[in-house]
Amino acid sequence: MSAQTKAAGSLTLGMVAGEASGDLLAASVLEGLAARVGWLESAGIGGPAMTRHGFDAWWTIDALSVNGYLEVLREYPRLRRMRNALAARLASWRPQLFVGVDAPDFNLDLEARLRAQGIRTAHFISPSIWAWRRERIDRIRRSVDHMLLVFPFEEAIYREAGIPATYVGHPLADTIPARVDASAARRALGLPAHAPVVALLPGSRSAEVEHLALPFLRTAAWLHERRAELHFVMPAASARLFERLGAIAAAAGLPERLALTLVCGRSHEALAAADAVLVASGTATLETALFRRPMVIAYRMSWLSYRIMRRMSYLPWIGLPNILSGSFVVPEFVQGAVRPAAMGEALLRQLDDDAHRSGIVARFASLHEALRRGCAERAAAVVLEVAGV
Repeated sequence: MSAQTKAAGSLTLGMVAGEASGDLLAASVLEGLAARVGWLESAGIGGPAMTRHGFDAWWTIDALSVNGYLEVLREYPRLRRMRNALAARLASWRPQLFVGVDAPDFNLDLEARLRAQGIRTAHFISPSIWAWRRERIDRIRRSVDHMLLVFPFEEAIYREAGIPATYVGHPLADTIPARVDASAARRALGLPAHAPVVALLPGSRSAEVEHLALPFLRTAAWLHERRAELHFVMPAASARLFERLGAIAAAAGLPERLALTLVCGRSHEALAAADAVLVASGTATLETALFRRPMVIAYRMSWLSYRIMRRMSYLPWIGLPNILSGSFVVPEFVQGAVRPAAMGEALLRQLDDDAHRSGIVARFASLHEALRRGCAERAAAVVLEVAGV
């Protein structure tokens, strides 16, 4: 089919994104599609970035923002009702293609149902079968007509499993520039031009914030005792989390002179402004690496969730920059190791050891180049091919 025919065509597209990072990823696909089709109708579960591209959010991403086994079990009845209602609505609408964006525990079941009813399905971002729960490859085979991959090493896994898949690059590598203006970001956030800045990113989900915000703030207090000139910026992923982070900070007993700026959204400005970052494991670690900022990665969840996940894990790393590099480029602190003094010491080394810092930045620059592939355009081309447009 010619490019001219595609540009003149139309597409109905069901989508589900389960959190803030998925919202950005899905929005990049919608942007790429808008340049290729004459008319696009998309609907399902999404967030503000998707709605800016005309997406009709029947439910918002907040409805799926649950992490950890214990938390998912607690919310399962509500999630099941919502998935059933969504499946029925999509089956009635019958879009040309459904694309699940991340959220595999929710989307793979939904995709299997839709596929059984003759609706073609694709999935954007492979579940981390290379890190844990490899048995999901069989579930993926039953659920997905085509997998869109954001990491190059995943292609061999899917080729061996006989599942159609295409490496499209990572959209964040395209949107985040190789060089950012730290001074402009600091001015925009009201931060000092020359004092060292540490960004605190405790996660985009409520459960992550509840587990990590207080240890992150106590790490800031520990650092303040030793380096009073440090400034801290903490972006919240949503207005609701902004209010919650404000309440946690107010109750934390922070030193009166500790310079902390809490902002709603604006995580990329915070990363651009920072000299070092304390960040929850997840997509934000990749964003931090693409901004080429030294970081300390932390993660904590409920005891039961951690025990289950640990038994299923195959890799020694949890952070995407370390996984992609195959080594501990930056330190990780998990569960009981999430202690202010330990994380503070690691951040001080990144702030003060120029050679160590330069080595991290160089590794992240190479990673950025490997992931920059024009993802929106590649993903849009695959989506149209799978949809038969």
